[in-house]
Amino acid sequence: MRRADPFCAALARLALAATCAIVFATGMAHTMSAGTDTFVRDDAAEISKNASAALQSLYGQVAGAKAIGAQAHAILVFPKVTKAGLGIGGQSGEGALLKGGKTIGYYRTSGASIGLQAGAQTYGYAMFFMNAKALEQLDAASGFEVGVGPSVVLMDEGKAKSVTTTTMKDDIYAFIFGQKGLMAGLGIQGNKISKINPK
Repeated sequence: MRRADPFCAALARLALAATCAIVFATGMAHTMSAGTDTFVRDDAAEISKNASAALQSLYGQVAGAKAIGAQAHAILVFPKVTKAGLGIGGQSGEGALLKGGKTIGYYRTSGASIGLQAGAQTYGYAMFFMNAKALEQLDAASGFEVGVGPSVVLMDEGKAKSVTTTTMKDDIYAFIFGQKGLMAGLGIQGNKISKINPK
């Protein structure tokens, strides 16, 4: 009987591990976005306050964000999303939907990630819904998944500087930010957003 090639055996083990990781991560994402209030950590007033403060901080650092905000139908702000893991990880955070400076709803963002470094990091993000039709998708029965449905344009420093009222043609604009301004190297594609009802 011929011995298996060590390279082929190693490749098979790697493929099996990757498959298990994907299945595990998918299950984690489903659990974290199940639409229940089990994971809510902050109360409604705290979420609203933090979301408003994060949006004002973003406006102070990025003029383009303020210009888009002035034209937006509504703005969904997640002031603090925690992303953690070792090889396989997840992310979750609560936020508020703001319209006319007032909170009109509360939401959770969640997702799973593969390939995270050990430890944790936090970031925030804001989604500017430019029309009522895009906003309607937010409360879809199965939850809103970033990248599915209305087009979402992820903004960076360059795009933010060049945006004008005449160039705003997309449904949703998103800014990812941290304590020191816009963050690069992070994406929100695939994040699931579900409505919550904090007290």
